[in-house]
Amino acid sequence: MKILFAGDASNMHNCLASQLRLMGHTAVVVSDGSRWMDTGRDIDLTRRPGRWGAVQYAARLLRLLPHWRGYDVVELASPIFFKLRPERLQWVLDYLRRHNRLVVLSALGTDYVYYTACHDGHTFRYSDYRIGSEPSPYVQSSEYIAQHQDNWKLPVMRRYSDHVTGCIDGAVACLYEYWAAYRPVLPPERLAYAGIPVDTASLTASGSASSAPQQVRFFIGIQRDRNVIKGTDRLLAALKRVHDRYPRECQMEVVESLPYAEYVSRMRASHVILDQLYSYTPATNALIAMAQGLVAVSGAEPEYYRLIGERDNHPIVNVDPTREGDIDARLEWLVRNRAMLPELSSRSREFVLKHNAAPVVAQRYLDFWQRLLDAKQ
Repeated sequence: MKILFAGDASNMHNCLASQLRLMGHTAVVVSDGSRWMDTGRDIDLTRRPGRWGAVQYAARLLRLLPHWRGYDVVELASPIFFKLRPERLQWVLDYLRRHNRLVVLSALGTDYVYYTACHDGHTFRYSDYRIGSEPSPYVQSSEYIAQHQDNWKLPVMRRYSDHVTGCIDGAVACLYEYWAAYRPVLPPERLAYAGIPVDTASLTASGSASSAPQQVRFFIGIQRDRNVIKGTDRLLAALKRVHDRYPRECQMEVVESLPYAEYVSRMRASHVILDQLYSYTPATNALIAMAQGLVAVSGAEPEYYRLIGERDNHPIVNVDPTREGDIDARLEWLVRNRAMLPELSSRSREFVLKHNAAPVVAQRYLDFWQRLLDAKQ
């Protein structure tokens, strides 16, 4: 197949494209490198600040568009796959739709559909936006205002979202949350779950937890503009409390907004990664860490394990944001039971190899794309 990836997030499309090339397919990634992450791409499409930056961005996009014809699949990184206003992006989407066989959405981040599901009161017990019936700390933060999250409520966003879901051939969810959000919106034959691809071939086990450590080394990465939404602020506060109680039994490394390659390298010497608090599932950071033998403190709810059909191997340390003191208790358990880290480390890598290795995820995409193509004939 010939695939064009329009946009990327946290290296997901780039990883998938690299694997597809190894499998004999043609894959092109157009992205801005996920901003400061500087992830790989074949065509750089970075929008610089200011009016002149916007003009240059639009001009480059118009020059490139004629080259994006004749693909079997155009895979969009969310409905807002390029940095344009919805009314302008809709024109680009319609162009890609006319000149290629399939247009498929990667449901991999916040969009109108996910935002709505987080507020409907029944899809999730908790989310980035609500904890039970109450607003989450994120909604009450300056971070929420700075990221213009209220924009998802605008009528133009609903109209654009309806247009996207009406014209795409299908959607592939990378997390349980996005699958659950899109399930009421798309027919079953147009929705698939594939997971996040991880290049396990290049991420060998670090060996840091090959034996029971005297000190547990905790690793936590902070994104400047996504600290509260990911719950990193609460995770870090709990880690500091546990470190104060057990200064001899644990260490902590805190990094902030590192480029992707450096981030992956820095975590290798640790035993445990603290990832996301409001997620039902482990996401990119946790899975990359697990592939290297780290134990992930993240989301791992029963709904997620049921979706992927995993009954036996549950190595992720699930944290519940609705229970006061649960984070502290989970971290303390890891410190007190550090003799179990070698087993959890081994099971973590086995988990990623089974469910998220790049060849496994790429084949799910290929199978879904082929079903959509067959249905159009």
